[in-house]
Amino acid sequence: MQRNEWLARLDALVVFRGLLDTPLLRALRGALTADEAALGGAVAAFEAVLFAQNTNWTDALLDAALEDENLCLRLAAGGDAGPVLETALESELDFLQALGRAGLDDVCHGAPEYLPRWRVTPDADFHAAYAARRAAVGQKGYGIFARHHVFTLENGRLAPVRYPDPQRLDELPGYEREREKILANTRALLEGRPANNVLLYGDAGTGKSSTVKAIANEYAPEGLRLIEVKKNQLYQIPALMDSLAKNPLKFILFIDDLSFAANDDNFAALKAILEGSVGGRSHNVAVYATSNRRHLVKESMTDRTGDDLHASDTRQELMSLSARFGLTVTFQQPDKVRYEAILLELARQYGVQMPSDQLYIKGEAFALRAGGRSPRVAKQFIELLKGGVQL
Repeated sequence: MQRNEWLARLDALVVFRGLLDTPLLRALRGALTADEAALGGAVAAFEAVLFAQNTNWTDALLDAALEDENLCLRLAAGGDAGPVLETALESELDFLQALGRAGLDDVCHGAPEYLPRWRVTPDADFHAAYAARRAAVGQKGYGIFARHHVFTLENGRLAPVRYPDPQRLDELPGYEREREKILANTRALLEGRPANNVLLYGDAGTGKSSTVKAIANEYAPEGLRLIEVKKNQLYQIPALMDSLAKNPLKFILFIDDLSFAANDDNFAALKAILEGSVGGRSHNVAVYATSNRRHLVKESMTDRTGDDLHASDTRQELMSLSARFGLTVTFQQPDKVRYEAILLELARQYGVQMPSDQLYIKGEAFALRAGGRSPRVAKQFIELLKGGVQL
């Protein structure tokens, strides 16, 4: 094909229309539309984008196609999208395969000899690769969900976290029994079984937030994605859940350090989200929240002794939010035995060499100075030892 023919086919993409917005295909289109005088520079600009990803053009284009959030996937979540779109999909894969197998001189006739020639894989099968990815869309995802597994909400839109906390479950000693309940609930979510919203309640520094992040990292290959939602963004959750409803992946909406004042508008918003709104709960989304308050709402003695004629009803209203979490897991401050076990395991992980009796004595003294025992305090102590700080 000549350059104008490649360009015409590229511009005619329907199912894979989103590829035209990627830096790679925008740069290629620039090379295909360049006149003879500007061809060298346009090809060089394309190759700069390409080589930043891969010197193999076939692999780079195939990766872009596999991760594209296209019409077929959005409409059918990996299943059959109907004869019209399925036929278009097959035709466009034929074109992308031909384009991906083409070298520089096949795509841009007359490209200067001094430009590098990208590598290709002549026998690459785009149809087979796409069929395999489509079958595994429930684990791999598509679009930004294929490239990232942790997200935040920014101005109502999902923004990927490019460098998420790498916390792993096996790095969190001391609360295995508590954690197993949350793991079982998460596995139920991933397997499509009924799963509860979860409240992780307890003392500061006991690993509540770290547990949720570690679970997200552990199960990301199985199709789990984590979306962190701030308290002032709770009103955005219904629209977010609607947008995720047909997605084949499973999602945890993570609300960290949750608590409310009694007159907080967000209180009612979260109640409706957890249970009680006209919209049913999405099968692929669960809310995981952490809090240092068992009932989530700040309550004073004035609230109990004020002039409310129906004080018991008011208290029930304040307590009703935490009751809407189907699973509540308590992370209590560790006792001496558990704290020592945490110290010992963290010392092993960090390669800290110290007799256990000395480790316990120094670790206990450090905890007293830090305000009390907790896994966070134990980790800080071990990291200081690893760093060579004299304690």
